[in-house]
Amino acid sequence: MPLASPHTYRNALRGILSKTVILSGLIAAIYSVQASEVSDISKLMRNGQYADALVKTDAVLAKHPRDAQMRFVKGLILAEQNKSAEAIAIFSKLTEDFPDLPEPYNNLAVLYAANGQYDKARTTLDMAIRTNPTYATALENLGDIYAKLASQAYDKALQIDPGSNVPQPKLTLVRTLSGNITGGTIPKLASANTPSNKPSTPAAPVVPPTTTTTPTPTPAPEIKPKPKPEPKPEPKPEPAAPVEKPKPVEKPVEKPTPKPAEKPADKPVGKPVEKPAEKPSKADKAAEKADKASAKAAESAREEKDKTAVLAAVNNWAKAWSDLDVKSYLAAYGSDFQTPKGETRKEWADERRARIEEKGHITVKVEAPQIAIKNDTATVRFRQIYNSNRLTVNSRKTLILTKQGNKWLIKQERSGG
Repeated sequence: MPLASPHTYRNALRGILSKTVILSGLIAAIYSVQASEVSDISKLMRNGQYADALVKTDAVLAKHPRDAQMRFVKGLILAEQNKSAEAIAIFSKLTEDFPDLPEPYNNLAVLYAANGQYDKARTTLDMAIRTNPTYATALENLGDIYAKLASQAYDKALQIDPGSNVPQPKLTLVRTLSGNITGGTIPKLASANTPSNKPSTPAAPVVPPTTTTTPTPTPAPEIKPKPKPEPKPEPKPEPAAPVEKPKPVEKPVEKPTPKPAEKPADKPVGKPVEKPAEKPSKADKAAEKADKASAKAAESAREEKDKTAVLAAVNNWAKAWSDLDVKSYLAAYGSDFQTPKGETRKEWADERRARIEEKGHITVKVEAPQIAIKNDTATVRFRQIYNSNRLTVNSRKTLILTKQGNKWLIKQERSGG
């Protein structure tokens, strides 16, 4: 399969850049760069003015050479300018200086994949996930890498022994496992039957003895009419009775005939059947590995899709709460929601509506979410930062969600881990 073009990965980096821009205010508060400088550079990047953005970034880095945010942005700019080697150098140094940040690992893996270095990309994404096991972008990229590696393994399986005549049936077997499974073995059996006809010819001489048995009864009646004119000497030709004993002779003749016919038929048929079974084993093993890798990639992609959907449901719940949108807030809870005090669903909903609507303003932030999914149940643990005109609370929160149709709805809500 052809490698993805650098333009494809530049699009992926643009997606990462948009997320970086959204989070730039938060990151700028952590590092030493002022928010205004980050805002100006981000605006230039959104407008495609990468040269001007690079000049401003270098100016900031001249004052703050270790600033992680500006170094990260410079790596993005170089990647957009198709300066892959320089961008890789920047992101690699960031992973050394700040090993707990997942974003440099992720972007480094994207650049490795753009250069066809899928093994290095997989290793780098593993490092990103170790720093943050719920980092959705890295998990999704890792699923794509596994799918690419699986397709490469499949292609290698189809290219075994390209110069011989055997690979053609192997290729057919690999490509049509769900259909013509025996397509590679039937020609072998047909060729094996043709030589078996040659050794069967020595068994043909056994047929004449059967023909000799037929004349033996004919001479017996010929002898009897000759002595008819002589009534007395008739007892002498009675020895013809022992001549009639070819009957026991027929039995031993019949017994050996099937035995030699069976043995040579078993041997030549058995040997050629075993040999072709050995040849496709290499292709089958490679195809099996490709299938396992593909299944693993598909499973990882499904898990990542579910985690993304669960996280989106939690963020929508927090946003509805922050927007004082009571209808959307209550819709985030399933019909099987377990009310905290054992009250009815209506009593609980009325109380929540009153407490939300009486506030002048509310902001709810979900930080450091950790998601675990088993079957159709998801457990999300995170730090909830709640602010209103009357109260500020920073606490741990746990939500249990179940998949109902195409939606993830809250079944249980509790404070703490």
